[in-house]
Amino acid sequence: MISKLTTHLMAALLRAPSKPLILFLALMFGFQAQATRVLIPMDEENQTNHLKAYGIAYWVLENELEVYWLLNYRGGAFLIDFSEPLVSECVIRGVSYEVIAEAQAAKILDDIAKPEVNMESVKLEKAPKIAIYSPEGKQPWDDAVTLALTYAEIPYDVIYDKEIMADLLPTYDWLHLHHEDFTGQYGKFYGYYKNAPWYIEQKRDAENDARMAGFSKVSEHKLAVAKRIKEYVAGGGFMFAMCSATDSYDIALAAHKTDICEHMFDGDPADPAAQSKLDFPNTLAFEDFQISRNPMEYEFSTIDATNARRIGEQDDYFTLFEFSAKWDIVPTMLCQNHTKIIKGFMGQTTSFNKEFIKPEVLIMGELKTAGEARYIHGELGEGTWTFYGGHDPEDYQHRVGDPPTELDLHPNSPGYRLILNNVLFPAAKKKKQKT
Repeated sequence: MISKLTTHLMAALLRAPSKPLILFLALMFGFQAQATRVLIPMDEENQTNHLKAYGIAYWVLENELEVYWLLNYRGGAFLIDFSEPLVSECVIRGVSYEVIAEAQAAKILDDIAKPEVNMESVKLEKAPKIAIYSPEGKQPWDDAVTLALTYAEIPYDVIYDKEIMADLLPTYDWLHLHHEDFTGQYGKFYGYYKNAPWYIEQKRDAENDARMAGFSKVSEHKLAVAKRIKEYVAGGGFMFAMCSATDSYDIALAAHKTDICEHMFDGDPADPAAQSKLDFPNTLAFEDFQISRNPMEYEFSTIDATNARRIGEQDDYFTLFEFSAKWDIVPTMLCQNHTKIIKGFMGQTTSFNKEFIKPEVLIMGELKTAGEARYIHGELGEGTWTFYGGHDPEDYQHRVGDPPTELDLHPNSPGYRLILNNVLFPAAKKKKQKT
């Protein structure tokens, strides 16, 4: 495909032919004939906007073009069939790209296929349909995933309890949960914000929604939603959770046989024996944790390491594990980055105490010296889930009412890249893990 600029140059050359100009024209035609692939590098030195590069990959899938994710090659590069609209999109979005010949692309793929190198090429097959679990009126800037999707220009739908209870969730390929409380305790904000207008409104709306759905308590409504999400994952869905949506989700599943909510949350006292009635086999990620019985405490359980950690911001980094690209394809995809050292960030649930993580759960990122995991993954039935601790990768200690993060200031954020790895993950051609 020849660009308009190329056409104008050829016309000018033909009007005033000369040997050097004809030679130049021949070379240019030869380059166009060979330039059949676009490589989008994702290494640190050669990509100006890592986050928008994921949006390019999604755009390619929407337009039913072929794209390969080159795991561990130049930071997880994308290899795409050449087209002029693709190049234009890269230019418009400020994404670095390289136009390469077919022979060069073939050599890259051959090198990646060598058994001695820790690389793999994975074909992305379709643009996943994305759902963001969020109530009406929620500020978009308060959700790192929504920020990432919007910045990368990846489309999504917002759904909430009503849509999930109406069985609309299976129509989506990927579900995100962020800063949600599935236990019915309104985020454990009572001690600090019980008189705040937004807290009063949140509580009133949750109670109205529960009644409309036929439940007498918000905790019962949220548990029913959590169960539907679990069924969605088991049926082949992909679920990605951050911040308090991680541990509060598992706590709700564990507490399905008891009442852990005190009277200010649901009008009656919690079950005094609630801790002994927790059903840990019913959870996805965590076991043997202690729930917080204090309604004034801004904490759900001992799963979260926020209160116990003694780490200053300048020392708060976690390390991504390196997996075998040919044998452990899924975690390799989820850990693609231009660095293995990621700047830490806090949240209501900052990180996970490793002692309460189930042995079958895969830890993909950890702060080893503190005994905490930041990024974990697991399977359930035909689907998978990923939990990522913290609230906003580029806002170290995000507080209620803080201004939105401007991702134009962080286009190469390694922490946000982990989010977008999960967004593209369902697009990959499913391969059985090697054993």
